[in-house]
Amino acid sequence: MRFASALRDRITALSPWKARLVLAVAGAASAAALPPLHWIFILPLTVPIVVWTIEAAATKRQAFGVGWWFGLGHFAAGLYWVSLSFLVDIASHGWMAPFAVTGLAAGMALFIGLPALAVRLFSMRGLAVCFAFPAFWVLSEWLRSWILTGFPWNLIGTVWTFSEAMIQPAALFGVYGLSLITMLAAAAPAALAWKNPSAKMPLVLAVAVLALSWSWGTWRLDQPGPGDQPGILLRIVQPNIAQADKWRNDLRPHHVRTLLDMSRTESAERPTHIVWPETAVPYFINRETNIRQAMAATVANGGAILTGAPTATPAGAESFKVWNSVVAVDGTGAIVGKYDKSHLVPFGEYVPFRSFLPIEKLTAGRADFTPGPARTTLSISGLPSFSPLICYEAIFPTEVAQQGNRPEWLLNVTNDGWFGLSSGPYQHFASARLRAVEEGLPLVRAANTGISAIIDSKGRITSHLPLGVSGILDAPLPKPLASPPLFSRTGTTIPLILCALFLLLSYGLNCRDRKRLGQA
Repeated sequence: MRFASALRDRITALSPWKARLVLAVAGAASAAALPPLHWIFILPLTVPIVVWTIEAAATKRQAFGVGWWFGLGHFAAGLYWVSLSFLVDIASHGWMAPFAVTGLAAGMALFIGLPALAVRLFSMRGLAVCFAFPAFWVLSEWLRSWILTGFPWNLIGTVWTFSEAMIQPAALFGVYGLSLITMLAAAAPAALAWKNPSAKMPLVLAVAVLALSWSWGTWRLDQPGPGDQPGILLRIVQPNIAQADKWRNDLRPHHVRTLLDMSRTESAERPTHIVWPETAVPYFINRETNIRQAMAATVANGGAILTGAPTATPAGAESFKVWNSVVAVDGTGAIVGKYDKSHLVPFGEYVPFRSFLPIEKLTAGRADFTPGPARTTLSISGLPSFSPLICYEAIFPTEVAQQGNRPEWLLNVTNDGWFGLSSGPYQHFASARLRAVEEGLPLVRAANTGISAIIDSKGRITSHLPLGVSGILDAPLPKPLASPPLFSRTGTTIPLILCALFLLLSYGLNCRDRKRLGQA
């Protein structure tokens, strides 16, 4: 405790610019706790720096700056891979790479500045900050999941995806609940720096909550699972096509042949259904009868190919529109199911405020994609009903399954080839995996360059293809849980209630400590 006090005094005595540098470095280091490194031991070393500096802030502006500088480092290190997407076409977009990363990090840092500001607004001091800051952090994560179309990437609860047991509580309170207990554990050591008779209380509580979470998760995993769907064998095709080559006119026919050849690969048992990644077919598939006929020739009796592909209005239509779609093609070459992506990526699939911004979107073609209708559940012959999720649609908690028409599994097709062999695809995969736990639904993921996988209804990876390889994955389709988990039924209600309880506890501690200091 004496060492913690001395360290706090030294950090809070730094000059403003030295303090900002320390906070930014601490934020960048904390990103190592995220996938794929999962160095979670770093968080109890870095987060106390933020807690101490917030507590010592003399003004609201200073408190906000504490969180913002930490957030700038955290998001710059955690989202560096975004720059790689601008380097795919260097001539057109390369100049934007540094501005994209710094601008995104600066914007996302606001969502850590706000929790720091909230602590100061409510005049939290000492021990109370160890509970208030985690609660406000999670409320801010929830806020950024929907404001300005939302970007809930790298929620801090994803640090636990290396452990099957530790992600099980997401079935109760979602990734937001995991974030809350993570931040409690990370902030708790800060309390050891204050001369308070209850200084060890946050740390004891954090250890108890983590132990209880792991024990319950282990118990849940030991319970019998629902098994696999009978008579269904999926084949996931991961072609590993470089993004720079994907839309070259001279290579597009070759890409289709590659997908077809991989789909026809002989195996001990013929797959009933084949899954290709996002925009696997580099043509408007609804206009390409010949391609659909070639796909039909690879389909087993009563089966289908599920693929990502762009679709467009019929040739000659007055108003040209294009969609990023998932389509199901049966053994006759007919499109028997279709979903159009409803949650588009700003600047990637459309340019916001296009009349004011003289730039082009990152994806091929000049026309912006048109958003489809809201979440839907598809049913096609030979398969249980499913919810299609294209690319980052899988990162949004509570938004992956249609309300009132619950699917039996989730299908996530994506093209992470934009991000190379970086941490981005690992982070994307970890977030998608948590949706399976939250919803109690198996998730099938087909990625162009990886990571492709089949994940059961408790978030366990039953089979996968690693990042950066070409290959096929044949595996059965797991069944969903018999009844939806608590989080699937109640949404964000429970994590928000838990945040409120943390704030009540911090208020009580704040009042008690003020009274104790006043009497002293």
